[in-house]
Amino acid sequence: MIKIPLEVLQLEDGVHLLVELFAFGKSFKAVLDTGASKTVFDKTTIENYLDGSSLITTDRVSTGLGTTNMESFLWNVSHLKIGDLELSDIEVAILDLSTINYAYANMNLEPVIGVIGGDLLSQYKAVIDYGKGTLSLKKPRYKRT
Repeated sequence: MIKIPLEVLQLEDGVHLLVELFAFGKSFKAVLDTGASKTVFDKTTIENYLDGSSLITTDRVSTGLGTTNMESFLWNVSHLKIGDLELSDIEVAILDLSTINYAYANMNLEPVIGVIGGDLLSQYKAVIDYGKGTLSLKKPRYKRT
């Protein structure tokens, strides 16, 4: 298991867990959300690093984030690093996360690149320890050929 430090953010009405990840050769923060079914990156942030043609339009209706209908895209992340866990070819949803980043800005917090959802958390057998402020992820086993 790989242990990754979390930032436990105390909010008026609860707690957000932030994890540092690396993409585009740069460090970003992402929210851990066990209730999110899919990992999502912010469209505005991604467009700063990508040609929009890399995004795949989808007919899926995205719900949550205070809306019932939101334009969504898919994108294959070629390389992503969370702690010492290196991921490649990970499909993420791309949504407008401006409402989250606006709320963070009002609290004088940096914007987040996205939300790490249940798809990655379950795939890598995540264990969240609130007391120690850590996220543990299991490295995948590679089959010998």
